[in-house]
Amino acid sequence: MNLHASAAARRVLAAAAVTCAAALGPAAALASPGAHAGAAQTATPSCATSGLDVWLDTQGSGAATKTYYELKFTNLSGSSCTVFGYPGVSGITLARTQIGSAASRFLGPPHTVTLANGATAFARLAIVDAGVIPASQCKPVTAAGLRVYPPDQTHSRVAPFPFPACSKSGPIYLYIGPVQT
Repeated sequence: MNLHASAAARRVLAAAAVTCAAALGPAAALASPGAHAGAAQTATPSCATSGLDVWLDTQGSGAATKTYYELKFTNLSGSSCTVFGYPGVSGITLARTQIGSAASRFLGPPHTVTLANGATAFARLAIVDAGVIPASQCKPVTAAGLRVYPPDQTHSRVAPFPFPACSKSGPIYLYIGPVQT
């Protein structure tokens, strides 16, 4: 091999190495644990129960056998967070034990709601008039309030609100929609 051929081969190999390094650099950065952790840190986290005030707007609107309310979620965490889905809701006694069946889901599909600090979202809550359910199936009692699990959370909040409820499991007397703005 002559000297010029050897130098030309080295230049081609060097150029190929630089091209490969340039092409692989972004892929390596995306695959590195540090890059993934940085991306996760910039995503808005889910709203934790501890950062939410959960309350019921008691100005309901009636329709035939149901009264509709807005179950409110106010972000007091200090930073933005997201909520997606349906809250878990049930009537409770003063001792905070569940009364009858938990709420059934109704209304449209959920979507992600981003709550800035201090912002409020709501979920539509329907409470069935317990008087329209046969007493033998319902066993009517007065609930002391609502136990509310924000979507994707395992800790609950209590919203005090006395209302007629069915203490027997089976009849659905609560309906909950997805969180929305």
